[in-house]
Amino acid sequence: MNRLGHAAASTVALGLAGLGYAAGYEIRRWTLRHATVPVLEPGASPLRVLHISDLHMTPDQRSKQRWVAGLADLRPDLVVNTGDNLAHPRAVPIVLRALGPLLELPGVHVFGSNDYFAPRPKNPARYLVGRRRRVYGRQLPWRDLRAALAERGWTDLTHARRSVTVAGRVVAAAGVDDPHLGLDRYGRIAGAADAAADLRLGLAHSPEPRVLDAFAADGYDLVLAGHTHGGQLRLPGYGAIVTNCGLDRSLARGASRWGPRTWLHVSAGLGTSPYAPVRFACPPEATLLTLVPRGGGSGGSPRTGSKALADVG
Repeated sequence: MNRLGHAAASTVALGLAGLGYAAGYEIRRWTLRHATVPVLEPGASPLRVLHISDLHMTPDQRSKQRWVAGLADLRPDLVVNTGDNLAHPRAVPIVLRALGPLLELPGVHVFGSNDYFAPRPKNPARYLVGRRRRVYGRQLPWRDLRAALAERGWTDLTHARRSVTVAGRVVAAAGVDDPHLGLDRYGRIAGAADAAADLRLGLAHSPEPRVLDAFAADGYDLVLAGHTHGGQLRLPGYGAIVTNCGLDRSLARGASRWGPRTWLHVSAGLGTSPYAPVRFACPPEATLLTLVPRGGGSGGSPRTGSKALADVG
């Protein structure tokens, strides 16, 4: 074999190895991230928020179900779910089984596009290009999921403003329907966030800048979102290739500032479309946010870390 043949064979082998890693291992490398974010008033004691997103659950994903259920051992003060729980018409009871122990804790949520519509086979390369015609799958039983979450005490923040008492503190929370589908109607929740609350929290599935700007203008301390999958495919030294929304690549996952007062946290999520089951340099994750007072020893920047657990069952 000549040099060109060797090079071609090596390239193919490397590509297959990368695909095997992305589809066979990393997609199940469940990772708990930690971030400390300074958003509380001076003198306040820390508040722990578990942020989960983008489960994209199907009935056969048993290791994901076990891992998510185990997050209840963290005993967060509040659980926040920013949508895309479903990826199968029969996934509602599976999602509820995974969330079961967490539903004993205070929780708030909004829905995403894949709660409403099932995924469909698509050319994966379309994800890497710009705007495209949206193709909807069959409708999913999101109303059943909403009813079950409400029955267990979680608060639906879809176009709603609510006060939630968490660990003796008042959280003024608000959310919008999924901006990725253009369903957000921020005008329904517009207005200054409650200045007397201990924390002002905003939720959206897709972190579209227009929505983040609106939350920031109304004085929200922290906005939580998902949708990006952290890029899903990340290149070392470059980061996310795309975000699948208007957010800059550098903000595709983790905590960052959005304006002078507001913080943003984007979860890279715990799943993928069943038709694109790969992740590279971007393991599936949930995040335990420790909210602390502004200023102090934080230096105004979030502190982050992670712990990974692979489960191939």
